[in-house]
Amino acid sequence: MDSAKGSAGVPAGIAGVPADILEEYEQLLLGSVDVLPAEMLLRQLLKARSEGRPLRAKLGVDPTAPDIHLGHTVVLRKLRQFQDLGHQAVLIIGDYTGKVGDPSGRPKSRPRLSDEELEANACTYVDQAAKVLDMERVELTRNGDWLGPLRMDEVLRLTSTVTVARMLERDDFSNRYGSNEPISMLEFMYPLLQGYDSVAVRADVELGGTDQKFNLLMGRTIMEAYGLPPQSILTVPLLVGTDGEQKMSKSYGNYVGVSDPPGDMFGKLMSIPDELMVTYMSLVTGATVRDVEAFQKGLADGSYHPAQAKRDLAERVVGLYHGTEAASAARAAFDRVFKEKDRPEDIPEIALPAGAVRDGRVWLPRLLTETGLVSSNGEARRVIEQGGVRVDDQVVSDPGAEFEPAALAGVVVQVGKRKFLRIR
Repeated sequence: MDSAKGSAGVPAGIAGVPADILEEYEQLLLGSVDVLPAEMLLRQLLKARSEGRPLRAKLGVDPTAPDIHLGHTVVLRKLRQFQDLGHQAVLIIGDYTGKVGDPSGRPKSRPRLSDEELEANACTYVDQAAKVLDMERVELTRNGDWLGPLRMDEVLRLTSTVTVARMLERDDFSNRYGSNEPISMLEFMYPLLQGYDSVAVRADVELGGTDQKFNLLMGRTIMEAYGLPPQSILTVPLLVGTDGEQKMSKSYGNYVGVSDPPGDMFGKLMSIPDELMVTYMSLVTGATVRDVEAFQKGLADGSYHPAQAKRDLAERVVGLYHGTEAASAARAAFDRVFKEKDRPEDIPEIALPAGAVRDGRVWLPRLLTETGLVSSNGEARRVIEQGGVRVDDQVVSDPGAEFEPAALAGVVVQVGKRKFLRIR
């Protein structure tokens, strides 16, 4: 499924879907990759409506790192969409599965973390997840609550639900087996334990990245083995980082942290390739289907300049984590720095000429004349009216413009493309 659009309409075989349910379904598909089995999520939405109950949407996260970045928020945003549509978000902190270590995408065994490290990471993860989720409406739990007390006979029952052959269907396991890399029995336990989480919370839907597809499908198998209706699964893509090549990761240095200062966050987002803008809009902003379609259409037909679109995108993302005022300030600061790249490295500085000040005010044409940027007040008026004068990077087209002397301290005045002065 196209991660930018993610809208498949009404699946074949399902007719008479109410418009609001269809809109809800399309919003949940936005930015998704796999929705399995086909048609099941839409059927679940229809059934939940008829029964007057919300769906239970599950997301499990192992606290293996203290910080989260925008790549982690893609699936959190999807869980937030379920919340905003009136469904129950179930967030499981994998304090127990974190001890095992998820083998997904790993060519070797993952190093194990101590209980102390997992606990510290869990606390920071919840704090940062609160920047995306409405935690007052989240069912927050830890899988150590049910996995820790399991007796050996219960563990044996769990392991009997899946064959070794099924485990070796997993790409990372089969690749390691084929290259004689060791696979521990502990790693085999991971998808079983994650699947048992779905039994414990009676999930209707489980969310995860595309690298979690095997684990999510395993949850369906285990739920059926325990006599429960199997969950549907919804996967989201792994976010490509600011380099435009590899998945977002601190180890690659291509990440945007949710706790980054506003200016740093804005600057990093401005560095993403243009071709990623629609993807970021659909995956990390919480935008609606219509918002994304309008964003994409404007870029495609040329009515929305990419530089403007990227600034709007960056400001929107920064606003999610730091507020609108901080986002606007970050944008303004970036623009000041960006535009100063066109200035000479060594701008002449002069003190504000006494002759430029009359009655406690500085008339702009007189300032240009007194500083020697133009030869006369008349020439100054003409240049100003033609849009050829900038004060601190802002075009001033009113020849009657006046300033407080104190407001000009440190300001750069520009006439045309080559004349610059900084006022002391």
